[in-house]
Amino acid sequence: MSHSHEDHERTMSTDVRTTRRLSSVRSSLTTAGLAVTAMIGLSACASNAPQDTWQPAGENAQKIHDLQWPVFTVAGIVGVIVLVFIGVIVFRFRDKGQAIPEQTHGKAWLEYLFIAIPAVILAAIAIPTVGVVLALAETDDTECIINVTGQQWWWEYDYEVEPDGSICGFAPSAGEASPIITSGQVVIPAGTNVLLRGTSRDVIHSYWIPRLNGKRDMVPGRVHYLRLQSDTPGIYAGQCTEFCGLSHANMRMETVVLAPADFQRWLDNELEPYKSPAEGTLAKEGEATYITQCARCHQVNGLVDDKGTDDTSDDTVVVSYPDQFVFSGAAPNLTNLMGRNTFAGASWDLLTPECREDVWEASPEEFGEKYLAGVTEDCLNDIDLREWLRNAPAKKPMYADAELLEPTDGKTRGMPYLALSEDQIDQLIAYLLERK
Repeated sequence: MSHSHEDHERTMSTDVRTTRRLSSVRSSLTTAGLAVTAMIGLSACASNAPQDTWQPAGENAQKIHDLQWPVFTVAGIVGVIVLVFIGVIVFRFRDKGQAIPEQTHGKAWLEYLFIAIPAVILAAIAIPTVGVVLALAETDDTECIINVTGQQWWWEYDYEVEPDGSICGFAPSAGEASPIITSGQVVIPAGTNVLLRGTSRDVIHSYWIPRLNGKRDMVPGRVHYLRLQSDTPGIYAGQCTEFCGLSHANMRMETVVLAPADFQRWLDNELEPYKSPAEGTLAKEGEATYITQCARCHQVNGLVDDKGTDDTSDDTVVVSYPDQFVFSGAAPNLTNLMGRNTFAGASWDLLTPECREDVWEASPEEFGEKYLAGVTEDCLNDIDLREWLRNAPAKKPMYADAELLEPTDGKTRGMPYLALSEDQIDQLIAYLLERK
């Protein structure tokens, strides 16, 4: 009786263990199935995302796209084989109380086979990959040079004037060209090979416009080259992909591609002489507020202060000195701000969602006209812009506890809290709306 009872308990215990193992296997497979389903779903959602490597819009991005298809196909096939192999092992050789199966340790042919197969696969992937990497590094055919500088947490673009007086091969319709400095959005002509020469003022940043090219690190003290090109007018979004501080996630950028005729219009608009708002307007009050509150760090090309400081002129150009007030030594140039669609390192749109969609979803033929219209009062994203002017550090983290940082000699990191009144904010917005 006692042996029968012990055998019964032993059998019950084995059944319980087996049931638990099967339950664990089913749970693992269910979790894996849900994970795969979620990845497929997210991939489907990403098909219309603005940062999509599967929708190339330039020659360099197309090379990456042509490479990643076979690589992901091979990886997918290998992944399926491995999953099937694991599934067969889990179900066929699960513990049922049987003897230990035959061991394969010491079978050299099997070990060599499992080394050779991955080696062949990796070699097949490596050869075209090296070719594409070398091709992406080619910049000899570029026709336009733009200097790009990363800083916490925005991108500055500086358009060089060529020896023949042109910018990106385009001469001003009137007058002489002068360097154009902007931020957030870089504007390039369609069908032109553009060379970005990138560096950083503070920490390592990484520049990436997925639909136009791969990533390129921007390292302090070094210059790195990146080639951009697209034949299709539109806006292409990107972001910093190297952790660079508190607002790393808010460090974005956009590349605007314009048809040649539209790029000429953009260039002429950027080089137009400064025009002061009419006397007695809210915008004129905003100009004075800008000079007293913002001009220490930000530049508006051609802005003058009518107080005068010498005997030869009633006007003196207002010059900003961000190196004296900002720890990074630079602040975004706000000339023609309302022609850019974004602000604060492209973190927020200057356009309302409806107007933004109208520009972003425009056909290549209509895009230039809609983009060059700039931000109008009806389309202004008033909510985000006002929140920024009220308290910028609360909207975009600028710095941690000052005691944890190196001494800044009283300089601010990023946009400071200016304690602007609502009237001053109204004045500044009215003034900025004329800057496009």
